[in-house]
Amino acid sequence: MSRLQQTEGLTDVQEEILKTVRAFVEAEILPVATELEHKDEYPTQIVEGLKELGLFGLMIPEEYGGLGESLLTYALCVEEIARGWMSVSGIINTHFIVAYLLLQHGTDEQKRKYLPRMATGDVRGAFSMSEPGCGSDVAAIKTKAVKNGDRYTINGQKMWLTNGGSANLVAVLVKTDEGAGSVYKNMTTFLVEKEPGFGEVDQGLTVPGKIEKMGYKGVDTTELIFDGYSIDAAQILGGVPGQGFYQMMDGVEVGRVNVAARGCGVARRAFELGISYAQQRETFGKKIAEHQAVLFRLADMAVKVEAAHELMVKAARKKDAGSRNDFEAGVAKYLASEYCSQVVEDSFRIHGGYGFSKEYEIERLYREAPMLLIGEGTADIQRMIIGRRLLEDYKL
Repeated sequence: MSRLQQTEGLTDVQEEILKTVRAFVEAEILPVATELEHKDEYPTQIVEGLKELGLFGLMIPEEYGGLGESLLTYALCVEEIARGWMSVSGIINTHFIVAYLLLQHGTDEQKRKYLPRMATGDVRGAFSMSEPGCGSDVAAIKTKAVKNGDRYTINGQKMWLTNGGSANLVAVLVKTDEGAGSVYKNMTTFLVEKEPGFGEVDQGLTVPGKIEKMGYKGVDTTELIFDGYSIDAAQILGGVPGQGFYQMMDGVEVGRVNVAARGCGVARRAFELGISYAQQRETFGKKIAEHQAVLFRLADMAVKVEAAHELMVKAARKKDAGSRNDFEAGVAKYLASEYCSQVVEDSFRIHGGYGFSKEYEIERLYREAPMLLIGEGTADIQRMIIGRRLLEDYKL
């Protein structure tokens, strides 16, 4: 076990869960991750293994068939899984956010309908805010739902859905124009059921295909096109229109803890690869780890791995305590993603020319790390959130 990323104050149950996940990563993910990633192949067997471990229901309460664990436990599991292959942690994250949205904002009927099957992984979740014409500017979405009796008709195009093809339940943010005054009260989240796959997955609903990406392969990232799609008003999350923006921001807040955890996991793997290679490669008659320049680089990498982990743990514990954690989640996500990118590049430099070869794992990490800089809000968005909270706290 690494001396890095140790977490104080865990229960025996948490320790056992992490031990099990760590063993799964070593046996089932690391040996195949690079091969599957190069093929851009969905990790079906790995996902089935995660279902057997109960990880799709990790934070779902026991009354709905889940394990009822905390955000901290979940984040630490994500950290371990991302160490093996970041794409797998992405598959779980979108599912978890939908389950969280249902728990926090769903009606009792919606919870009973979906959460037990989400806990087993039979219902797999995805969520959708972004569109081709807007990224972080959520208020600029154009996909619209128009009410017609007890149903709504949705038209528009959504973008960047992780699990867009494999999921069969998508939480989708659209405009409904039923609020008063504020644009943020004219947004509603719908729970859209669909068949897994690509093409026309339901009448008026199309998933065109996978978006080709630089990294973050294996997991399917897609568009979602609505063309006269009809949906019952009962599928509004929480049953009341106009709450969608606030619901989604709540989900993204915990999602940022997840992205921070992913950054921590990828950074630790990059550090492990770098320190291992530095003790094998020789130049000028000695191991490169004995050269001061490389030794200092390894030290800097370890400091960044540790710092990011501590901030991620703090953000998760703040949320678990029932407190607002947008500041802590923003800090953790910002630092972990930036440090992850830096640690991966340092490891890449330690590998020298071999880091440029697809035979070495660091090449995969080098392409995966940039996604964390933009996922769940760019670095600049995090800095904006952090800055605004600082002005609130230090107001003259």
